[in-house]
Amino acid sequence: MNIFTALKSDIQQTIQKLAEDKKINHMPDLSRMTTEPPRDSAHGDVASNVAMVVAGQLQMKPRDFASLLAEELQKLPSVETVEVAGPGFINLKLSNSFWYQQLRTVLLEKERYGDSDMGGGEKVNVEFVSVNPTGPMHVGHSRGAIFGDALAGLLQKAGFDVTREYYMNDAGAQVDKLARSAYLRYREAMGEDIGEIPEGYYPGDYLKPVGAYIAEKDGDKWMNVEEKDCHDYFRDIAVQKMMELIKADLDLLGIHFDVFSSERAIKESGGIEKALDILRSRHLIYKGILEKPKSAKAPEDWEPQEMTIFKSTEFGDEADRPLMRSDGTYTYFTPDIAYQYDKFSRGFKKLIMVLGADHAGYVTRLKSAVKAVTNGEADLDIKLVQMVNFTQNGQPLKMSKRAGTFVSFADLLNQIGKDVARFFMLTRKNDSQLDFDFVKVKEQSKDNPVFYVQYAHARAHSVFRHAAEMFGADILEGLEKADMTLLTDETEIALIRTLSAFPRQVELAAEANEPHRIAYYLYDLASAFHALWNKGRDDVQMRFLDEKNKELSRSRLALIMAVTYVIAAGLSIFGVVPAKEM
Repeated sequence: MNIFTALKSDIQQTIQKLAEDKKINHMPDLSRMTTEPPRDSAHGDVASNVAMVVAGQLQMKPRDFASLLAEELQKLPSVETVEVAGPGFINLKLSNSFWYQQLRTVLLEKERYGDSDMGGGEKVNVEFVSVNPTGPMHVGHSRGAIFGDALAGLLQKAGFDVTREYYMNDAGAQVDKLARSAYLRYREAMGEDIGEIPEGYYPGDYLKPVGAYIAEKDGDKWMNVEEKDCHDYFRDIAVQKMMELIKADLDLLGIHFDVFSSERAIKESGGIEKALDILRSRHLIYKGILEKPKSAKAPEDWEPQEMTIFKSTEFGDEADRPLMRSDGTYTYFTPDIAYQYDKFSRGFKKLIMVLGADHAGYVTRLKSAVKAVTNGEADLDIKLVQMVNFTQNGQPLKMSKRAGTFVSFADLLNQIGKDVARFFMLTRKNDSQLDFDFVKVKEQSKDNPVFYVQYAHARAHSVFRHAAEMFGADILEGLEKADMTLLTDETEIALIRTLSAFPRQVELAAEANEPHRIAYYLYDLASAFHALWNKGRDDVQMRFLDEKNKELSRSRLALIMAVTYVIAAGLSIFGVVPAKEM
């Protein structure tokens, strides 16, 4: 339960009663009312602007209405004190009994705690990775893959019906080069000396097994056939084999897609013409000559040509965009429009794409195209993922698929493991650069958020093991029935407050499409837990286990168990397994 949403409902009902009792002249519009944590925790647990946004409607002064409302809110069992501050802010301090009930809720819901119905089951398509099927993935792709999967997990937690989708760019110049490269590797596998791989081809050793596969399958069938005459065959097999590599790489990270869409399939099904016909029917396409682009520095870099052009400026883009060249071929932008329409035609109105930061210039035109082709019915949010600076022993790692020299997913995970990679990639906002030091991510210190959060979970389980030895295994059963009123120290109440903030953090992160907020929250929760642990080291009265006081020990075990449930719930969004031992 989002306690701020619950308190907002309590305030709304209280105002409704004031209207029914004729203490105010009518029920005001509460759409601008907020309930949120105060900026200074000394002011209470919940702050609301309600008096300032409705007083004018009621022809009252904000502080007068706030005082009237505060008198009624004081009667709520969850409220300990109400304060009217400044021009009319209402600050609520919640009772300990309220916090004890939140603790019981965590213990009853376990890892389901924080599940929200905010999304209402709305269908969401999250497209991410979508690496060209021209070779295996390298660690440079890992951040977008992890971010996209975590975002999908976050939206599921928030109540959306999420589809994870991968778009295969299996048509175009890059795939043609892949086919020619695979053809050379086939001839090499048949014993021919192919010499040095030509410039612009893919020279990596990962294509040798493709050539060997075709050689074993077909023998010398293609040796006397021109490459252009078997191009499609080699392209299809090469794409198939590259996708097998990519899926295997993603599997190492625990990432699985619901749908794999194909650019070639959309083209062959007439999807591009269908999308263009829609734009034509809305008079959004014309024939014309665009102005010389800024990138064309010399006259020979640009030649004016009549093209088929999309009126993207009508939807906020800085320039209209070409769809078809004078020779009748599509620009790279056109199949992307068709693909977005394909998603919309499958029932998705909420679309999310995860792209590398090098696609920043592509955002506005694609959002414009989605507005146009769906008549404004679909919303596209493009999340740009900044590059990761990978280093090891202070030396940067260089990656290039064409050069055939790169660090693979397997290399990354063999060094640090899936869970560390996934969590660490989410410790910064997606559009901020991330420094990933292969040594630092394994450090056991507070400065390493991955270790710090996992250590909190493992520490808690060490307490459970000790408790079972001290009192017997049944000490951990039915902890939701423990006497929570024995938790009276402010550090304990503060930890419950932090636990209770999780549902709100899930909803805020999902609303903003920002899973890194969950990583920040988990770090704060771990900090609160470690602070309580350290307090017990300095003060014997604050230790989690007291052999002479079983009931107090059960109460504190209930609090610790709740911490493990919330950490596990947060880590599950990221696809990370919580550690029980370290």
